[in-house]
Amino acid sequence: LKDEWDMTLRPWPLAEQPREKLLARGASTLSDGELLAVFLGHGCQGLDAVALARQLLTEFGSLKQFFSAPQSQFCQKQGLGVSRYVKTQAVLELCRRCLYQNMQRETVFTEPSLVKNYLQYSIGLEQREVFMLLYLDSQHRLIKAEPLFYGTIDASPVYPRIVVQSALAHNAAAVILAHNHPSGVAEPSRADRAITERLTQAMALVDIKLLDHFVVGDAEVISFAERGWL
Repeated sequence: LKDEWDMTLRPWPLAEQPREKLLARGASTLSDGELLAVFLGHGCQGLDAVALARQLLTEFGSLKQFFSAPQSQFCQKQGLGVSRYVKTQAVLELCRRCLYQNMQRETVFTEPSLVKNYLQYSIGLEQREVFMLLYLDSQHRLIKAEPLFYGTIDASPVYPRIVVQSALAHNAAAVILAHNHPSGVAEPSRADRAITERLTQAMALVDIKLLDHFVVGDAEVISFAERGWL
């Protein structure tokens, strides 16, 4: 890999090559294009790794769109293919599992940042709307995170009966709701607030606390509890 990397970026001063910058200064100092170049490892005909990375960011629009693109769209781009698509999916799944393991070790409700980070990687990259439940025990520790419904809340109603049944089946003492907005805008809709009210009432009938509802967008994750809506 070193020979291949050095060959593709040979015109660049060594200290300015993305991999060397990362080793010397840390990953946080790299631009999106430089980080993507490190991920790609090498370029393609006529483009070094950094030039290819910048071209891909322009074509996809953002890192999020790059990593969330469906296989058919991803593999059509210059310099990409099935092998690199597989790598993107593996990286995303590793991130999800690391964040999930961190949540399992913490009291989830007291660490909303952990939940937000996990949700951004688990459902924030989905092209369709996903409604997820996080089941918690009496100490508000995570039992399981599970997607329950797909589509849009307006077109595919969230059924309180199914939510309650799922929470009871997992012996949950409390739950956290979450769903994404594929539009990228996290601001909750009227439908979001209405279904939250219905689910709060349904959960109360079986003595299960609804602690929060997170709405995931591109740049932020909004918490109903932090807004005082729960």
